[in-house]
Amino acid sequence: MLELSVNKFRANIKTFVDRVIDEHQAIRVNRRSGKDFIVISAEDWGRDQETLYVLRNNLLMSQVAESLVSYQNNNGYTPTQEQLNEINSI
Repeated sequence: MLELSVNKFRANIKTFVDRVIDEHQAIRVNRRSGKDFIVISAEDWGRDQETLYVLRNNLLMSQVAESLVSYQNNNGYTPTQEQLNEINSI
């Protein structure tokens, strides 16, 4: 994560905001008062919120764990070719 002073951020705000959006790299802006802040794109923030939602959902996480065990044991569900074609809209 890039870190810079609030003065440098303010002087080059467009450049840094474009970088955050284009490179998906958050920036930590340091303030003299000690209350720093993070600049992150709306797309990345939304993605992180979705990830946190999934991680907090115990039922969904247990389904993921069960699915992983099925995958590791090679005994998961295998769709038919017809079902695959429907899924892939062929």
